[in-house]
Amino acid sequence: MNRKWIRGLLGIVVVVSLAADRHAASADEPTPGYNHEIPQKILTPDVVETKLLGELKFDDGRHDEATNEKLYDFLTVIRGTEAFLNGIPATSIEGLRLGHVEMGLETSNQFMILDRLLDSNPLFLTGNTDTVYCSGFLDLKRDGPTVVEVPAKCGPGTVNDAYFRFVVDMGVPGPDRGNGGKYLILPPDYDGEWEGPIGGKATEIDGENYFVVQSTSWVNWVILRGFLVDGKPDASAEMFRNGLKVYPLSKKSNPPAMKFVSGSEMSFNTIHANTFEFYEELATVIQREPVSMLDPELRGIFAAIGIEKGKEFSPDEKEKRLLTEAVAIGNATARSIVFRPRLTGVKYYPGSAWMTAFIGGDYQWLKDGGQGGRNLDARTLFFYQATVNTPAMVLKMTGKGSQYAYAVVDKEGRYLDGSKTYKLHLPANVPVKDFWSVVIYDPQTRSELQTGQPFPSKNNKRDNLQTNPDGSVDLYFAPESPAGKESNWIQTVSGKGWYTLLRLYGPLDPWFEKTWRPGEIELVDDAD
Repeated sequence: MNRKWIRGLLGIVVVVSLAADRHAASADEPTPGYNHEIPQKILTPDVVETKLLGELKFDDGRHDEATNEKLYDFLTVIRGTEAFLNGIPATSIEGLRLGHVEMGLETSNQFMILDRLLDSNPLFLTGNTDTVYCSGFLDLKRDGPTVVEVPAKCGPGTVNDAYFRFVVDMGVPGPDRGNGGKYLILPPDYDGEWEGPIGGKATEIDGENYFVVQSTSWVNWVILRGFLVDGKPDASAEMFRNGLKVYPLSKKSNPPAMKFVSGSEMSFNTIHANTFEFYEELATVIQREPVSMLDPELRGIFAAIGIEKGKEFSPDEKEKRLLTEAVAIGNATARSIVFRPRLTGVKYYPGSAWMTAFIGGDYQWLKDGGQGGRNLDARTLFFYQATVNTPAMVLKMTGKGSQYAYAVVDKEGRYLDGSKTYKLHLPANVPVKDFWSVVIYDPQTRSELQTGQPFPSKNNKRDNLQTNPDGSVDLYFAPESPAGKESNWIQTVSGKGWYTLLRLYGPLDPWFEKTWRPGEIELVDDAD
């Protein structure tokens, strides 16, 4: 074939192709007001219909004044709701601190002791009726490095910072392993020779051995527990009174005397507000604690509603009204997360009502080891209803620490009704080294249900329970005891709901391996 003819043919093809491209380009009509077609997905219509905010109006992407005002109001509510859900750990610690102040406990050598156990009089998030609590607050800004001398035979103990993060364990799960020891808690601004990693480091100071740890905050909660001996709290109460000492390191040669105040059978509140006052509690924490306690992301959430270090929290009337709306939404949302959770991994067993408060098996609520970030809803689920953050509650520590399961519905998925009678079957050989207990709580206060029984619970060490021939135990929940079941009966209140926690102290392998599991809570006939 003639080469000249081929070159001519190729030229014709190129010309035709270019002409076709120009025709295709001209077929895409420019968007009005533009030189080219603009993808609709990046444009904002003049009228946007929303379910939450109704009609939003724009002129060439610019909103009118009514829409602008509506959106900024909505943003304040969103930020306020986020501040509530993310601020619960801080306000929960603050609520506990205020409860101690209400009891006249304001310095680190003043501790509350539940020497006759925690009954249902105080408002205290899902506290137990089974151990002797000994509780106090450190002020590292005032006192500097502070020593906590823990007595031998102390049960599980923990120090949490002002955002309810783990600092160090004490007692059985701590580095002293129940043998007692001295802990030195360093303030956040400490910059000296001692190292204080989270969890503690054994260090010799002036010829004495300490477990040294540095906190991120000035205020820290020390919560210790002592076990019952022969079903009684006396031995543990004396252990704390005679052996617990807390003092500034600078006063170790002449430490202040300890003061113990009994909180048993007393009415006081340790729970954060669910009203606008919540933000005032949060502002108190932010003003008191060092900026370094929280990361910029969290600080930014709080600052978005006017809670910022070094600045007065003083919202105007409109902002206060919007934040009052936000706290109501946040509180309602937290209740959905706790009582009707949709979180992956919340169920202990398929189709069961029993749930874990430590979703993901991580006391920091990190998802997939941190690859999935922090599970914020899982953190809310825990702190809205519980206190004490420690690996000892979540890690597999066979024969040590503690494990928990909670249930808010019966076998059929219905909320538990205080007017009705229910039964819980616990198979024989509950896998515990120490003891197990079942406590019921008020869904309003998330505290022990207040009934005619001072302790709304049963405990296999304290209570003389009826057992079935195979060693299993049936517990009953009702306003009045079913006939012949008094020893196994936990009283409820007609017209009120309730929910329950199963606790295992010193859990054994069958619990972790799920070869032993509790029964479901079943509605029964009163005559059963």
